[in-house]
Amino acid sequence: MSEVPACPACQSTYSYFDGSSFICPECAHEWTQADIDDAEAESQVTDSVGNVLSDGDIVTVIKDLKIKGSSSVVKVGTKVKNIRLVDGDHDIDCKIDGIGAMKLKSEFVKKVS
Repeated sequence: MSEVPACPACQSTYSYFDGSSFICPECAHEWTQADIDDAEAESQVTDSVGNVLSDGDIVTVIKDLKIKGSSSVVKVGTKVKNIRLVDGDHDIDCKIDGIGAMKLKSEFVKKVS
C-alpha cells in the first residue's frame, strides 16, 4: 500500500492510513480498503450474463427492442460495435447501423467474445 487514496467524502489528499483504516483529517471520514473495493465493484457495468463491459466492446442485442416514437425495432442478434459506457439508467451509448445513435440498457445486451 504505497499510495494513500484521496478521501471519498471530501476528495482531500491529506488522508492517511492508521492501522486498519484510512482517515481524513479535514472531514474526519474513516474508510477501509474493503469500502474502496466495494465502490469499484459497483461502478462496473455488466451485460445480461455478468460479463464486465468496457468502452469499445462489441455486443449483441438479446431481445427485440422497440424504439420509442418510431415503428422501428432493434432485432435480436443485432451486433453493436464500439460501445461507450455512460452514467445513468441507459448505460450504453452507441450507434446502430440503419437506425443511428441510441442509448441501451446493459441488461439487454451480451458481450461478443
